[in-house]
Amino acid sequence: MRYYCITNQRSVTFFNRDPDNVVLCILATDDEDVKDVALQIHFTLIQAFCCENDINILRVNNTRRLAEILGGGGKQGGEPMDLHCVLVTSPHSSSWKDPALSKVNRFCRESRCMDQWVPIINLPER
Repeated sequence: MRYYCITNQRSVTFFNRDPDNVVLCILATDDEDVKDVALQIHFTLIQAFCCENDINILRVNNTRRLAEILGGGGKQGGEPMDLHCVLVTSPHSSSWKDPALSKVNRFCRESRCMDQWVPIINLPER
């Protein structure tokens, strides 16, 4: 299992190149991002693509905490990493063998059954 932190513009290129291996799309925002209309439009387009291609989607509300969880601390060469869109990829043969991916898949499926198509995860500060 791998994850890629990519900018929203690059996500389109990545999806076009290898959509079959994307098993999860994490869209992350902070409070100030809610007012960013361009970002919200990108998220809408990404969500539509994911729904059409059966890719699980999660929304996360704390990019700094997400960076800590992913082990990057949010910095890449001194610059903050753009964690607005994180794609998790896995080859078809191994995607359901990973217990963590299986749990996420089950959570997303159960959320869709309750008409919550894009579940929101609140990541608390440490």
